[in-house]
Amino acid sequence: MSQVYKEKIMQDINEIPVDMLPKFYKIVHLLKKELVSPMGKSNQRNSLKGIWKGSEVDDSLFDEAKKSMFNYE
Repeated sequence: MSQVYKEKIMQDINEIPVDMLPKFYKIVHLLKKELVSPMGKSNQRNSLKGIWKGSEVDDSLFDEAKKSMFNYE
């Protein structure tokens, strides 16, 4: 099935006037960049969602870190 689409795309590309090819290349390049992500790269921004669920934060640790970083407070 993908070979059929590849052939259709190639046929359409061959029908594009030569003077329009630079613009067409930019469009295709941007589309490819957006649609084909490198292996291992996740497009999901919420991939770590829920990682801290149920965790309790000890405020004294934040206070200690602030004092060590900002000793003028």
